[in-house]
Amino acid sequence: MATADLAGLETPPVTIDVTAFKAPDMTDWHNAGFGLYLHWPFCQTKCPYCDFNSHVATGIDQTRLKRAFLDELDHASQGTDARVLNTVFFGGGTPSLMEPELVWAILDKVRDIWRVDGSLEITLEANPSSVEAGRFAGYRDAGVNRISMGIQALNDADLKKLGRLHSVTEARTAFDIARSVFDRVSFDLIYGRQNQNLSAWEDELKQALNLAIDHLSLYQLTIEENTVFADRHAAGKLHGLPDDALAADMYLITQEICDAAGFKGYEISNHARSGRESQHNLIYWRCGDYLGVGPGAHGRITDGNARWAVETYRAPERWLSAVERDGMARSVQKRLPPREQAKEYLMMSLRLREGTDLKRLEKLDANLIDFSTIDHLEEKGLVSLSNDRARLKATTQGRPVLNGILRELMIA
Repeated sequence: MATADLAGLETPPVTIDVTAFKAPDMTDWHNAGFGLYLHWPFCQTKCPYCDFNSHVATGIDQTRLKRAFLDELDHASQGTDARVLNTVFFGGGTPSLMEPELVWAILDKVRDIWRVDGSLEITLEANPSSVEAGRFAGYRDAGVNRISMGIQALNDADLKKLGRLHSVTEARTAFDIARSVFDRVSFDLIYGRQNQNLSAWEDELKQALNLAIDHLSLYQLTIEENTVFADRHAAGKLHGLPDDALAADMYLITQEICDAAGFKGYEISNHARSGRESQHNLIYWRCGDYLGVGPGAHGRITDGNARWAVETYRAPERWLSAVERDGMARSVQKRLPPREQAKEYLMMSLRLREGTDLKRLEKLDANLIDFSTIDHLEEKGLVSLSNDRARLKATTQGRPVLNGILRELMIA
């Protein structure tokens, strides 16, 4: 591994024991299901816009990593082994750098631990520059049934600006390989790029829809802290980003074009044909339970008396050492009071077209929302109420300003 990956600078494990919480609803996660997230932290290069836990490394010891993943799965699964597992997601990083044998071993362990849903969704993220037909066939044989591909742009000049290693031709070839092996293939695009105008994005989006099978993730470029783009932006060297008005127009035209093509925007940045939504990501947005395994993975797990936010060590070598010593590598284990659970549910569910179940929210915290503001926001056309005022939704006009809506809705 690269030297940069060896410096485990995280703080020691933290456990917060809080006894003054209101008794939580221990069945709430059943509203959304149970998933498993596995983080592969390695990439061929670090993209300048990316703030994910990814590391450039050579000479990766996949045999050592396999032992660690399997050991952490054994320990992290304790207390959940009686559950039915609904989804598995290999994220990163670039999971398509994993050897198929490693994916196979992990999924064999998963099936040993849990009963699995009959329609278990198993997604693996891939970059076009790391796609090989033989490797994809190996993933399929191991049990992967959905690929999420990071194409990011259909323009070679913009791919270069985004730090991507592939060309448009290579991306299309990789997509064709994925489509020949898997029935379900999603891909990502970033819009709001430097010097991109509305017409150019509209043309590119129509190209993407002509390629797409069942799912698209369409993200507006954001400048995240601790990235190369953030440093360039602070130095005044990241020119040509859209202003707020153009960004809003890009978002709205995206919804209009995708809806017309049968790819409904079921979440702010995600579009799918009916029944082809990402079931794993819906567990996040509907606030179900999910285990996080691997360097820097996050999880939300409900046990007999609490719901916990869990994180693992971010640095790969630090994570490996902890798993090899203790069988697990948790850096944070924090108990979530009902108000925090309610806030998470409101913030996540309002991202969805289906919106927030207000009765479910009330069970978590009846005093979180200032209900007197809902009518005001509805008059502005930013939210709507349905199901006898039991379901709250952000409108198409409201989704781009969702943070402002949440600030107005929440009392504290």
